[in-house]
Amino acid sequence: MRARHLVGGLAVLAVAAAAGLAVGLPTFSGGDEATASGPVETATVNRQTLADTETKTGTLGYGTQSTVGARAAGTVTWLPAENALVGRGRPLFRVDDEPVVLLYGTMPAYRVLRSGVEGPDVKQFEQNLKALGYGGFTVDREFSGATADAVRRWQEDLGLPETGTVEPGRVVYAAGQVRVDALSAEVGDLVQPGSPILTRTGVARAVVVELEVADERLAVAGAAVEVELPDGRRVPGKVGQVQTVIAPGADGTAPTTNLEVTVVLTAKEAVAGFNQAAVDVDFTADTREGVLTVPVAALLALAEGGYGVELVEGGATRIIAVETGLFAAGRVEVSGDGLAEGAVVGMPS
Repeated sequence: MRARHLVGGLAVLAVAAAAGLAVGLPTFSGGDEATASGPVETATVNRQTLADTETKTGTLGYGTQSTVGARAAGTVTWLPAENALVGRGRPLFRVDDEPVVLLYGTMPAYRVLRSGVEGPDVKQFEQNLKALGYGGFTVDREFSGATADAVRRWQEDLGLPETGTVEPGRVVYAAGQVRVDALSAEVGDLVQPGSPILTRTGVARAVVVELEVADERLAVAGAAVEVELPDGRRVPGKVGQVQTVIAPGADGTAPTTNLEVTVVLTAKEAVAGFNQAAVDVDFTADTREGVLTVPVAALLALAEGGYGVELVEGGATRIIAVETGLFAAGRVEVSGDGLAEGAVVGMPS
């Protein structure tokens, strides 16, 4: 009888496919033979491309939002319009009728730049000054007297006091041109250091998806994804920035940690009609091409360890050990002696 091969009785198969785990399996010994009656249900061994794909909901917009705050006390005297685009050298807002200017770079302004100061932040600022058309100095890590002279010319053009020094609250750095997403202040507001003024984004269309840490395997920078738009069209994209976001717990609860994934769209014209919308993003964590697969439910736990399948040959069956690979879409990648495309395996009942 087939029942003689079971150890501890027949259990229900439960496989955590994404994690590649199989628990609660019927337990057999490799090489066992069954009666000629064979299993009640069978399945076919397929050769296919197996992909570990999951669909997550994201928000189509302009990518991650960043808050820009005041660095000095004063009165807000000018603000840009929402959705306005701001480039290098242009004001993001004005406090006491003096501009806070956008420059390009990744290092935030954190100290006063003056003659004698050295460091990568000096070079970053000088690169911007050069790009804005000011010369007479060497772009390097040193804020020289020549740099101070160029700064005075820049300040004169901005209508600022010609001090030759740059306060950290005078400039805001971003990776490139920015879009004003929303205003947090109004003209006439009295602000203090740290007061939010506006939120900004990049200018490229992007989708932001929040993932649980358990789904980290999906968040691989550069990985290709597919995005389904509200009108049903599907457009390609790729994973861009991946950030860990820790949100404080409410009412004494523990903080939560998630991953914020920015998906960059490669077909920007396809989303021109959408400003902001919920979309579905298909992430593919892993792919196996041309592999043999069986239904996950066909796996058996072997008494000696590992997994096997019940191979049906003619009117008889036998248990063979298999190596498992990728679990996806209810199937599992398998390999083993005697296993071939088109073979028939039993399905435990």
